[in-house]
Amino acid sequence: MIDMPSLVDQYCHGVLRTELGLGTFEAQLVRTEGPPAPGTTLFDTQTGFAVRRWCPPLLGLEPHCPPARYLARRRELGVAETARLLLRASGITTYLVDTGLPGDLTGAAELATAGAAEGHEIVRLEQLAQQVADTSGTVESFLANLAESVHGAAAHTVAFTSVAGMRHGTALAPEPPGPGEVRGAAARWLAARRVGGELSDPVLLRHLLWIAVASGRPLQLHAGLGAPGSFRVEGTDPVFLDGFVRATAGLGTDLVLLHGYPDHRHAAHLAGVHPHVYVDSGAALARTGARAATVLEEVLELAPFGKILFSSGAQGLPELHVVGARLFREALGRVLGAWVTEGAWSQEDAQRVAGMIASGNADRVYGLD
Repeated sequence: MIDMPSLVDQYCHGVLRTELGLGTFEAQLVRTEGPPAPGTTLFDTQTGFAVRRWCPPLLGLEPHCPPARYLARRRELGVAETARLLLRASGITTYLVDTGLPGDLTGAAELATAGAAEGHEIVRLEQLAQQVADTSGTVESFLANLAESVHGAAAHTVAFTSVAGMRHGTALAPEPPGPGEVRGAAARWLAARRVGGELSDPVLLRHLLWIAVASGRPLQLHAGLGAPGSFRVEGTDPVFLDGFVRATAGLGTDLVLLHGYPDHRHAAHLAGVHPHVYVDSGAALARTGARAATVLEEVLELAPFGKILFSSGAQGLPELHVVGARLFREALGRVLGAWVTEGAWSQEDAQRVAGMIASGNADRVYGLD
C-alpha cells in the first residue's frame, strides 16, 4: 500500500464562475468539434465515466449516478459551493495556473482560495505578446516592450508556457531568428492583426521562446493532441522538439513537456536523455480514465523518476481537477504497489518515488520550497 502524498498540480487552468446546463457542461467535459453520436452523450467517454465515478460522492450522491441527477445536485449547491467541495477534496495543495485562456475563469488566487491551497501564476507567452502589441504603436516599440515584458513577468511568475508547437508543429526551427527576420515578421503581423488577435507568426513565436529561455524561468512546451478546431494534429509529436531541446542545453533553463499523449513515450524519452528536460505525467490520465495506469506505467518505463511531474491539465470544470488528481493517485498506487508486491521494488523506494512525482519534483523545478 502506497501512502499518497499531497499533490502539486504543475499545470492547470481556472474554473468557470458561471452556471452550466447539460450541453454547456458536456462541452467543457470533452472538447469536440461536433455533437456526440446519436443517442449518446459526451458522458459516454473515459472522462465522463471518471467524473461519474469520483465526483458524485463529493456532492453527497452515489458513485456513477446519472448525469442529469448529478447536474441537478450541482445546481442545488451553486457554482461556488460545488467548486469549493470538489477542489478541497482533490488532494491538490498547490496549483500552478495558466491564466492565458479567454472566458470567465478564476485566476490563480481565486482558485487557490476555493481549494484551500496555494496558487501561482504561469504566464502564457502568446497572450503576453498580444497584450504588448495592443499597446505598442511601432515595430520598434513592440519588440522592445516585448522583451521588457517577458523579463518583467519572470519576476513574479513560476514559469512560462507556450503553445507554439501545437500552433505550428513541434518542428519549429530551433535556432533564434535573426534581428532582421524578427523585425520583418513583427511588421507583417502588426499590420495584419486585429486588437487582441492571436500571435501566429512562427518567427515571432521562436523569438518569444528564446526570450523566455534567457529569463531562466522554466518553460513549459505543449505537445501531443490538443483542443479541436484550434490546434494542429499533425506534427505535434514531442520528438520533433529535439532540435530546440539540444539548442537550449546548458543555458540554465528547464523545459517541461506538457501533455504529449498519445506520444507520451517520446516525451519521456527526451526527459531521460536531456538533463534540462522534464515530462508531465498527469494530463493524459483524465482522457484515458480506466486505462490511466497503463499510460502512467509507459511514462515510468523511460523517464527517470526525478524528471516526472504531475498535472491535471484541468480547465473550466472543477470536476476535471478532481478526476486528474484521483486518477493519478489511483494509477500511481496501482503501478508502484504491484511492483512492491512482486518484489521488484521495496516499499521505501516506492514511497519515495511517489513523493517525488506527486510534489517533490515540482517543488524543485519551480522553486516552490
